[in-house]
Amino acid sequence: MKIISKILIFIFLTNQTIAKENIMILKLKDGDVKIELFQDVAPKHVERIKTLANEGKYDNVVFHRVIDGFMAQTGDVQFGNSGSEKYDLVRSGTGGSELPDLKQEFSNLPHERGTLSMARSADPNSANSQFFICFKEAPFLDRQYTVFGKVIEGMEFVDKIKRGDESQNGSVENPDKIISFKSL
Repeated sequence: MKIISKILIFIFLTNQTIAKENIMILKLKDGDVKIELFQDVAPKHVERIKTLANEGKYDNVVFHRVIDGFMAQTGDVQFGNSGSEKYDLVRSGTGGSELPDLKQEFSNLPHERGTLSMARSADPNSANSQFFICFKEAPFLDRQYTVFGKVIEGMEFVDKIKRGDESQNGSVENPDKIISFKSL
């Protein structure tokens, strides 16, 4: 009986550690957003997000495209970092990281409110560092973009991200930014 108890405790603690590894905190001006990453669904995308986040690459990166009722896009670590010499709001949204683009990892997970998904060009295998958070469901994106996570706490702070000009495809003047993005 003691061995079974020890095995169950080990399994419980191991699962808690794995679960913690896939939780991240996105600090925004209005509060912290807790995000669960879907390692089992999009392992390469989750690895990329964690790598860039834990290296501090997302810190000070602006939400360059924000469309009310749709999504908030960020993650251009090349031109979107407001604390960098390369920061260029006009070019923000056109850059990525120094790492190679990722092959798509499409799944059947829907784009619901709070979903995190990778941004890309017309090429399905062009995701790099940019991602977006859905304000509401967007089924027209399902199975066409890689879903890699979901907001599990703090969506009210995502809702407060400054919106862009709809006539300019959501481009934002004086955009909000990520304060920090780190593993729990």
